[in-house]
Amino acid sequence: MNFQDKKRVVIKIGSSSLSHAATGGLNFTKLEKLVRELCDLRNQGMDVCLVSSGAIAVGRRALGLTERPRTISTKQACAAVGQARLMMTYQKMFSEYHQGVGQILMTKGTMLDNVSRKNAENTFEELFRLGVIPIVNENDTISTYEMQFGDNDTLSAIVTSLVGADLLILLSDIDGLFTDDPRENPRARLVPVVERLDNTVLHMAKESTGSDVGTGGMATKLTAARIATWSGADMVIGNGADVGILHQMFQGDFVGTTFLANKNEDFYLADYIEESMG
Repeated sequence: MNFQDKKRVVIKIGSSSLSHAATGGLNFTKLEKLVRELCDLRNQGMDVCLVSSGAIAVGRRALGLTERPRTISTKQACAAVGQARLMMTYQKMFSEYHQGVGQILMTKGTMLDNVSRKNAENTFEELFRLGVIPIVNENDTISTYEMQFGDNDTLSAIVTSLVGADLLILLSDIDGLFTDDPRENPRARLVPVVERLDNTVLHMAKESTGSDVGTGGMATKLTAARIATWSGADMVIGNGADVGILHQMFQGDFVGTTFLANKNEDFYLADYIEESMG
């Protein structure tokens, strides 16, 4: 399966895929390759949106904190420092390929308020029209527990639905959806294609995540799959250890799990957020 006919793609990369495991510092080599991959997709005529984690992890390192912050205020302070550094890095790297980028920070309140949601949608559309790559993150500096999406897997699926993208790619620290946790069960098998999200598939999810910088386990990815596929988009989970997997996906030669679009005419994004995340 390849995705060369896709017109608009949202790509999410997690904190653990952006940083060095031993230090938590940004992996600039991987970042540069990610930027090159995204610019190449733009050069093929696709609208591209990046949902990037990493602000809190970058800020934590910049502030010299050795442990993951536990209080909301410390997380927000880390995000305030880290988001600026992360965007500065992205701006510099994308500029080397003459590619414009713009920052969009969202909270759950953005999506629950009709006016804010429409304004966000209009901003995305104008950025795409201008050839800019939006870089999206949760607005951790001001979001309280009640206003959090909770993870960028969910946020990226919400963005996919909001902008009418036809493909969502989650770059993770695992190859895809397995029949069981492959770190615990050597007999676990990768599921290459999921045609429909049923109870069998949902029971394969694990809540755990293998990193101390990320927040999303497989359960959050299946939530993202539900939002994306019901909105009419395919979704792919692939291993972000090598971001070169992106062009492999568009050439139809990759290891991962593809969730096929299954548009639900009764699915309304704002209602889903309010009912499931409110």
